[in-house]
Formats: sequence, structure tokens, C-alpha cells
Amino acid sequence: MGDLLVLWDVDYTLVNAGGLGTRMYEAAFRELFGRDLLAVASKAGRTDRAIGLDTLALAGIAEPQAHVDDFLAVLARRSAAADGTVSDDVRAMPGASAAVAALADAGARQSVLTGNVRPLAELKLGLAGLGEHLDLDVGAYGDAHEVRAELVAVARQAAREAYGADFGGASTVLVGDTSFDVAAALAADARVVGVATGSFSAAELAAAGAHIVLPELTDTSLVLAAVTGRP
Repeated sequence: MGDLLVLWDVDYTLVNAGGLGTRMYEAAFRELFGRDLLAVASKAGRTDRAIGLDTLALAGIAEPQAHVDDFLAVLARRSAAADGTVSDDVRAMPGASAAVAALADAGARQSVLTGNVRPLAELKLGLAGLGEHLDLDVGAYGDAHEVRAELVAVARQAAREAYGADFGGASTVLVGDTSFDVAAALAADARVVGVATGSFSAAELAAAGAHIVLPELTDTSLVLAAVTGRP
């Protein structure tokens, strides 16, 4: 099954980060602008580039587009420098570890397609104990583009270079908890498995066009069948 590329969303699909992302945003903003951040823009399913841009605008930063790269750079640096003491609230979503391990045993290539910048994604996954079977070098991260759908091509290209396989069409499977994950997969002609563990219901994920919707990841055999498309 090495010709199957599985791209996992991070937040509320693999990991409940317990507000770690918001705290890192607040720290990065305080470092850059010398004052507290009062609100973070809507995050569910969006990329850090888009969230950061809207957050700077909400904070009244003039010409936020001119500052978003610096903001993301500080966010990435602080995330990379953080250690296990940064939060004791980060945990794997129920069934996530077993699901990732089962797909690895089945021979699937696995990485992430996430709105997080890479160091923040790595921090969350590491604290949740989920890094072992994920090739993060072929993932796609939230600083690459404001639009999540654009990240699929980034991951496919990286996987193509790493593994020498095309991963076109249904050979790429996105697994995520938001309609943004579904839309990104459909725009790239990939398969998508919706997981109703975040703020979107199973009905909403199905209505968005998910090929399969799971209530959660706790039934490993069901996850394996859904992702691989095999009974």
C-alpha cells in the first residue's frame, strides 16, 4: 500500500492541543508588538497564514499583510524552541495513535496537511506522542498558502520526490474534521474521510462532500477500511 498517501489534519483530528496554539499566538504577538493580543481570528480548518493575517487586522495592526510573514516566523521560532513543559493539556484524540499505527502496518505513507506552521504541528504531535509513523518532511503546512486546498499539491509534490510515486487522484486521502478539509480534498480530486470530532457534525461533513464520515477514530478496523477503501 505504499502507493497510498494519507494526509492527516492535526487539530481535533489527531490532537486536542488544549489551547496551545492560541497561547503561542499570544506570545508571538506580544514579542512583535509589545502588547497583549485580545482576540485570535477563527481558526477551525484554516491556515496559520490566513488566521495570522486576520488576527493582525483584528488587533488593529496597520497593513497586516506587511507583517504576517514576520508574525509566522516568530510563531515558528517560539514553537521550535518550546519543550514538554509548554503545556500539559495536549493529548492525542481517542483512537488516533492506534489508527496511525495500523495504517503504517498496512504500508500506507502518512503525513499531515495542517493549517499549523510546521514547528507548531511538530510540537503538538510530539507532546501527544504521535510523531513515530508520520513523515513530516512530505507534509504541507499553514505558512505555505492562505488557502488550504493549495496545500494538497505541496504535499503530493514532496511525496513524489521522496517516494517516486505520483499519488494523484484517490491515491491521496485527506482525513480531517472540518468542511475545509473536505473542500481541499475535493478541489484536488483526492479522497476525503471526515471525522466528526471537532466543531463540524457528521451531517455537515457529509453535506460538504466527504466520501466517508466517521464519528471518531476509536474503531481502528473501521478507520483502516475507510481510509484504504478496502473492506
